[in-house]
Amino acid sequence: MRAWIRRFLQRPGTLDLAPYRRLLGPIGEREDAVRELDDTELTAAAEQLRRDDGRELDRADVIELCALGREIADRRLGERLFDVQLLGVQALLAGHVAQMATGEGKTLTAAVAAAGYALRGRRVHVLTVNDYLARRDAEWMEPIYTQLGVTVGWVSQSSTHEQRREAYSRDVTYVAVNEAGFDYLRDGLCGSEDERVQPEPGVAIVDEADSVMVDEARVPLVLAGTVAPEDAGNPKIVRVVGSLRKDLHYETDADDRNVHLTELGSQVVEKGLGIDLYDADNFPTLAAVNIALHAHALLHKDIDYIVRDGKVQLISESRGRVHLRQRWPDGLQAAVEAKETVAVTESGEILDSITMQGFLRRYPVLAGMTGTAVAVGEQLREFYKLEIVAIPPNVPCVREDEKDRLYTTVERKEDALVAEIVEQHAKGRPVLVGTLDVSESERLAKRLLAAEVPCAVLNAKNDAEEAAIIAEAGSYGAVTVSTQMAGRGTDIRLGGRDAADHERVAELGGLYVIGSGRYPSSRLDDQLRGRAGRQGDPGGSVFFTSFQDELVQHYGKDEIPSAVEETADALTDSGAQLAVDHAQRVAEGVVMEIHRNTWRYHQLIEHQRALLKQYREKVIASDVALEGLEETAPDRVKELRETVSDEVLAQVARQVELYHLDQRWAEHLAFLTDLREGIHLHALARQNPLDEFHRAAVPAFNRLRSEVRERSAETLEKAEVTDGIDLEAAGVRKPSSTWTYVVHDNPFGSEAERAMGSVVAMLRGKKRRR
Repeated sequence: MRAWIRRFLQRPGTLDLAPYRRLLGPIGEREDAVRELDDTELTAAAEQLRRDDGRELDRADVIELCALGREIADRRLGERLFDVQLLGVQALLAGHVAQMATGEGKTLTAAVAAAGYALRGRRVHVLTVNDYLARRDAEWMEPIYTQLGVTVGWVSQSSTHEQRREAYSRDVTYVAVNEAGFDYLRDGLCGSEDERVQPEPGVAIVDEADSVMVDEARVPLVLAGTVAPEDAGNPKIVRVVGSLRKDLHYETDADDRNVHLTELGSQVVEKGLGIDLYDADNFPTLAAVNIALHAHALLHKDIDYIVRDGKVQLISESRGRVHLRQRWPDGLQAAVEAKETVAVTESGEILDSITMQGFLRRYPVLAGMTGTAVAVGEQLREFYKLEIVAIPPNVPCVREDEKDRLYTTVERKEDALVAEIVEQHAKGRPVLVGTLDVSESERLAKRLLAAEVPCAVLNAKNDAEEAAIIAEAGSYGAVTVSTQMAGRGTDIRLGGRDAADHERVAELGGLYVIGSGRYPSSRLDDQLRGRAGRQGDPGGSVFFTSFQDELVQHYGKDEIPSAVEETADALTDSGAQLAVDHAQRVAEGVVMEIHRNTWRYHQLIEHQRALLKQYREKVIASDVALEGLEETAPDRVKELRETVSDEVLAQVARQVELYHLDQRWAEHLAFLTDLREGIHLHALARQNPLDEFHRAAVPAFNRLRSEVRERSAETLEKAEVTDGIDLEAAGVRKPSSTWTYVVHDNPFGSEAERAMGSVVAMLRGKKRRR
């Protein structure tokens, strides 16, 4: 009933804190006794909580864990857990998402909870948003873990195979969520238990849970096998397409998500390439032209990607930082690389992939922390069966959040924004400016420099220096410009890193946060605001917006009042502000529907993956592969038992079947991708696309194992077997190497959809001109 009422009141996920508050008194009562224990006795007391059965901590155990954790943190780090942090510990131990504001001590809260799980025999992964935080938090919290008798390790992109095995063997492992996902995919191709780095999952505690679980939930992590460079990014096509002009040679839709050639554009391309673009024989060229057109018209340098060290590197929409292993699909990556005249990178056959949501749902126990969870409570419940516990701040927030300052044009908005920064800087008040992309941050920095206001710029181009930049953002007179503050992981203290000028800055009103425009999600706005007003400090925030902002133009253009006074001042009409609010709500709804639709398709894929993994484990651990070959190739097996030992034969059968199993799974994934990309055509026949997807995908998977057996038998028939098997001589070639990358579900549709869309658009254009 309470959950229903919460949903009715649009307050999802705010679980009752009363059961957790009731333990604060007993925890406090244990404080004096625990303080009397020496270090050895503290560790011994923690050992009394240890069990190997994985059972949850009972009430008395939670009280003891919190009391011990509070004392140890005070001794080892000089940080005594606040009562609100102990509420967070309890929420995490109950398998919930704890909403805790920035600066409330989520790192320490997670460490105590992770130790509690580890003491019960559960292997814990603390999943961060980047390598820097994984290493920092593991090393920072290590004294607490050690005192509690718990081992801790960390993994980064540069970790070797042995270093990964060692880190994952610890009770608690800190690792970036993408890196953990890639390790899982690589382990899925191992031929024996000894080759793996990750043990079976136990508990995941996810930092920045809303960003990881919602914003990036549909992001597939991809494992590919290297092959020759793909034939994409044709220089001639790139050159011809690069000469085209918007609204003359091509047009985009209202959302700038699709682009098509006009009739004139088609003529220019046909003349430049010397072909009939729409002849059936030139379909691959038409697809390549459309890919190049997307790269030219819809993907922008310093907004969607940067060029650094001779490489095109994509920028994360939700984090504003570079994704070192993120790529675009369908040749789009190569087209952008050709556009920027950098070396075209290798393509590869996809060996396996899994969405972030599918990866996280593998953990039997899933919990998380973030500053903005309640806003996505329904999504966390729908997709992960998680509830939210809203933890109040230790000291009430006194930050002053002003109303948006809305302007008619981007130019007027930026003029006013720069003037506000100059005014605040003259007072000495520190200012943190959140921008929407790299180009905007650099443009703003140039204007501030011209106004003789020095500023530090934090964007995807210099993310390596982020911790040092953020730590000083609260200094007297500091001006910091950042593309995105979510997941930065460093507190902004008034008066700088050492808080030397805390009182001086506090008297000026504290940190002033300015947003250069609304983000597509209100949670990102709140995350930016949350950087001010830490631990009861004074602070303020305001967002500068305009009717020309991309968000409003895409999602709220029709809501802009027709009779708006042309003025350089901020608009005061409440109806005008509704257009911005509406645009943001629509954007959030679009993302939610994409997430929901993506998961509908991936649910079946994840079920099939689980069945395949189950069988693959059986192949590794038993002689089921040999038993299968005895049925499909009895004569060949009989011949080989006469010449090799049973042990060698079983191992050969295992190697052959594992290869074909992995190969057949890769082919099945490619089939499902093609199936999904074309499934929308069933809607034209008034059929349910999801039902049709299932109708084709299920029998295809059911045939997989029998086809693997047949291929294995064929390989064994022609293979030379002595003390082992030469797979390459038998025509079985494994990838020379594997590589990983992240890619969003294709935002532009398949090549076929793009080519068809171009044809349809051209025909419509001809019809209009008749």
